[in-house]
Amino acid sequence: MPEHLKAPEQSVGDEPPPSQGVHQVSKPVVHSDVASEVLSAAGIDLSTDDPDLPCLTLRMWTIGIFFTLLGCGLNTLYTLRFPSISLTQSAVQFLAFPMGKAWEMTIPDWTIPIVGWKLNPGRFNKKENILIYIMANLSFLTRLSADVLTEQRIFFGYKTGWGFEMLITLATILFGFSIAGICKTIVVDPPAMAYPGVFANTALNSALHGGKEQGESKNVWRTSRYTFFVMAFAASFCWYWFPDFIFPALGYFTFLCWAAPKNTVVNQLFGMKNGLGLLPITFDWSQIAYIGSPLVVPTWAIANVFAALIVWVYIVSPALYYTNTWNSAYLPIQSNSVFDNTGHTYNVSRIINKQDGYRINLVKYADYSTIYLPVTYALNQFGLAFATVLSLFVWVVLEERDQVLHGLRSGWRSIRMTLDQSPKYPERGQPIAYPSTPTWWYWITAIISIALAIFCCEYWKVQLPWYGVLLAFAISTVFFVPLCIIYGTTNLRINIDIFCRIIAGYIWEGRVLANVWFFNLGYISGIKALQFSQDFKLGYYCGIPPRDLFTVQLAALCIATLAQVGVLNWALTHIKNVCAADAPNGFTCPFSRTHFNTSTIWGAVGPRRFFSPDATYHSLLYFFILGLVLPVLVYLLKRRYPTSFWRHVHVPLLLGGLNYLPPASGTNYGSWAVVGLVFGVYIKRRHAAWWQRHTFVLSAALDSSVAIAAVIIFFAVFWTNVANNFSWWGTDVYQETCDWKACPYKTVAKGHTF
Repeated sequence: MPEHLKAPEQSVGDEPPPSQGVHQVSKPVVHSDVASEVLSAAGIDLSTDDPDLPCLTLRMWTIGIFFTLLGCGLNTLYTLRFPSISLTQSAVQFLAFPMGKAWEMTIPDWTIPIVGWKLNPGRFNKKENILIYIMANLSFLTRLSADVLTEQRIFFGYKTGWGFEMLITLATILFGFSIAGICKTIVVDPPAMAYPGVFANTALNSALHGGKEQGESKNVWRTSRYTFFVMAFAASFCWYWFPDFIFPALGYFTFLCWAAPKNTVVNQLFGMKNGLGLLPITFDWSQIAYIGSPLVVPTWAIANVFAALIVWVYIVSPALYYTNTWNSAYLPIQSNSVFDNTGHTYNVSRIINKQDGYRINLVKYADYSTIYLPVTYALNQFGLAFATVLSLFVWVVLEERDQVLHGLRSGWRSIRMTLDQSPKYPERGQPIAYPSTPTWWYWITAIISIALAIFCCEYWKVQLPWYGVLLAFAISTVFFVPLCIIYGTTNLRINIDIFCRIIAGYIWEGRVLANVWFFNLGYISGIKALQFSQDFKLGYYCGIPPRDLFTVQLAALCIATLAQVGVLNWALTHIKNVCAADAPNGFTCPFSRTHFNTSTIWGAVGPRRFFSPDATYHSLLYFFILGLVLPVLVYLLKRRYPTSFWRHVHVPLLLGGLNYLPPASGTNYGSWAVVGLVFGVYIKRRHAAWWQRHTFVLSAALDSSVAIAAVIIFFAVFWTNVANNFSWWGTDVYQETCDWKACPYKTVAKGHTF
């Protein structure tokens, strides 16, 4: 575990008595000084928790349901469109504040008869604000499911109706909710599981609701957090109009490519769209924060990802590419598309079609082409993904076994004492103790989700048998703990989507729908579980009673499921030519189309052909050896040199930290790392008081302002076609380069193959 997030060692006598129905998480005072400083900067102070603040108010439910419906509607609808937009979580948290204050000032203080609810419970408080944010969070968990449902209904032409769509979506989200709750003692309760991704939210909540100010100093800018947030929000909102509409070249600031637009090598090395991004400069926060805000990620984690970028993207990838390994020089150096042996995008319909039941036609496959991948795609999404999968378990056994075993013991103790009705035991240093959520509640929801998934797959005949459902959920569960340990300490996600695709491809070769739903249940449920775990920690930081949080999350996931399925069915029924290449207003379903191509490749072509001993990409399987050996080697070096830089090396991040590349580029990762290191090293050391007081608030201001500006610009400019009449050098220069056109290093003569 990273040193700056570890709790100091305690003697056996220091251990508090066993939990007796209490939400068990150690108070931040047991953290190291560095971690305590970070929590203070994030506006987290559990000693000031007020148990009398109302949580489940009519105001909270009304505003929370409104944003859940709005988020589901907007995000589901625009997942079908390119370019897509979304209403982000930070934007919801900010927008909920003026709505809550308006309710506070205008709604009369009446009491509803019978139920006894007050229309106006008084001042709009921080707990209500956070619960609204957590409710709206569910609208983002449904988006991946919408892509998969669209893929099955439109691209595969298999209509199952509302019943299947609602139940399978509910089962997927509910299972993620369940395993997150069951594993709380391992992935939420330990102090080291800080979940830095919520620091911007807690800092914003502190700023909006008048939390304790940090960082008082003679040398610090004495502006309050709230004032600073407003100024940063306004400045960022205004600025975003330039890279998003007025001067897009500021976002794609590849000036070397502009100077040599036809030089293939220059564009491949320094390009941003289809290049490696060796000079990662961009003035667009949405590009910098493509994988998340760098201001909330620990410096050691950023350094590991930056090292991975240098090694795998800036050194290994060009070495493989320019030596034409895997025939990659005939393809773009960076792309998330797959290609044929002429260098063109692979036409899946030539080997697979609906009339053949989406089974591969081997004769057509032999006459056409095998599948070829750009070098960064092959390296990051396959080779390094294989290494990461194995390294996760080796790493957990070697470096995280104590935390896992302690969590398992705590979980078992909690289960044994679930029915104990003795008085609540307050945490050491924490004055308030709330009744915990019994673990058996999550076991019940897990059983319900598994039963729903099996029923859906068997009743609607989607090619995935009941034991496939169990295997998918088992994979999701097994991977959840190591993935969540990484996410909870770094705010970085390691993806296992390709692993799920390949497993399904081996077991159910030729069954594309089985591949679709194995991916959904095995991968998407785990992604949702990570978000639920983060929300559990956010609830703890903000003093939300665990049982209130359980109620809100369970209600929200049901509401979000209904809203998503309803909006999706409306869109697929009422939008003319939806998902067609010439669909109006850009409703071409790009994400579902990508899922479709992936499912047909791994479900029909299958990994057996792709990685056979005589196949082009068979050598990628050797990365499994790297994933086995590297964690052991680094662990031994840490033991041998405990005070050297090796103690900061994180093998899963070195291997899997670039999992969004492609479609993310070296510019996205490089600019993210540079900004993160500037704030985490230079500003934190040279201007510590300013960093402590404003960094996380700045992150929230940038995220929320860009999200809101993007929605406004889209509807005001792009939706109304105003942008069609606006063109100048700053809107076109970056599109006239080889980087934008994806030029390959080598070309294939017309009528020939490589």
